[in-house]
Amino acid sequence: SLQKEKEGIPMNSITSVVLIFLLYFCDEGRSFIIRYKQGQQLIGQQLYAIDDRKSKQRRPWELGRFVQQSSKFLSLPFLSQPKKKIISPKDVLWETSSDLKFGPLDDVVMGGVSSSTFDNTNGKWCGSVTDANNGGFIGIRSYPIVQYDMSNCRGIEIRLRGGEGKRFKFILRDSTDFNGITWSTSVTMGRKEKENKQDAITVQIPFEKQIPALYARTVPGQTFRKSLVTGIQVTYSKFEYDGKLNTMFDLGGMELQILSIKAY
Repeated sequence: SLQKEKEGIPMNSITSVVLIFLLYFCDEGRSFIIRYKQGQQLIGQQLYAIDDRKSKQRRPWELGRFVQQSSKFLSLPFLSQPKKKIISPKDVLWETSSDLKFGPLDDVVMGGVSSSTFDNTNGKWCGSVTDANNGGFIGIRSYPIVQYDMSNCRGIEIRLRGGEGKRFKFILRDSTDFNGITWSTSVTMGRKEKENKQDAITVQIPFEKQIPALYARTVPGQTFRKSLVTGIQVTYSKFEYDGKLNTMFDLGGMELQILSIKAY
């Protein structure tokens, strides 16, 4: 059976069997596994192509944490479907009292060992990134419980604190596919020497400026479906796009607090 994972959440044998069954025998699970393997291969190719100094460090892979994280973002047709909600400008998509919740989605899903946690009661996201096992990213993603129709909106606003001197990707999803195309916007937070860590800033993510990508590789010819927004995601990653590295990235600890997410 799967052992208790690092954050202390037990996974008993029944839970393990159910999750493994869902991953291997349902359509979404099979698609996830196929794309997971493709993603591992693609990221490995990018590492060889762009970083001759890639880490040769190897650490044991945490299967329990992989299953715990990935299973929460599978949308299974025989379970409840996302609740549909029409969004207008200035509507709140997330704050600490919202029904919408986030969870970590780190490079453990690609074989890495970086890890992070997110506290939905105060919006604090903390983690540590390592390039062991050819990894190099941490992230958070909203659970697939809501489908937003944002046809009347131009984008989202995220109020944040922290993350000084680092470059993040703010991502929207317009499908419930675990590894579907993402709509990404890279934003560099204020520099360390100039930014008061207590000051909050607001970042605007316009729909029209988003970059469609799959595994950090751009995918041209896509159209963002504003009426089918099913996921919000934030990633701190070593990788930028199309084989380029994030120049505002450092291995080690990271802290960022999300105060609110609204439409505009």
